[in-house]
Amino acid sequence: MTSALTLESTAAHILRHMPEALIFCDLEGIIRVWNGGAEKVFGWTAAEAVGQSLDLIIPERMRKAHWDGFNQALERGGVKPGRTSMITRSLHKSVEFIYVDMSFEMVRNEAGQMLGSLAVARDATKRFNDEKALRKQLADLTAPKPSA
Repeated sequence: MTSALTLESTAAHILRHMPEALIFCDLEGIIRVWNGGAEKVFGWTAAEAVGQSLDLIIPERMRKAHWDGFNQALERGGVKPGRTSMITRSLHKSVEFIYVDMSFEMVRNEAGQMLGSLAVARDATKRFNDEKALRKQLADLTAPKPSA
């Protein structure tokens, strides 16, 4: 029994201290797990986020597409192949948009019953903005020059 408790305790510490955001929501899209990484990425504490809808971090104009995909994943029994990872816009507590590199997967229990959805995310805002600036520089450099 001691080794099982040690394993559970160790897993809880890993979850709490991992640098990436880890979010688990139930089948209704209610946040049930929100780790320290999620606090750093999105700005809300676990006390503020747990029990809230995922809408907390989904920009309003993206919510319909998100919930359509979420419900399709529930019906299909998993995330659509090729859609398990993406860079997407998200909301920070400061009400600013951020870009996050996010991976998704549906979570099942030992009997195969769907429990909810797991997301792991990291802030990709700087990388996204840097790449956008590089694409603009490249476009400027390769654009046809007006003749004199």
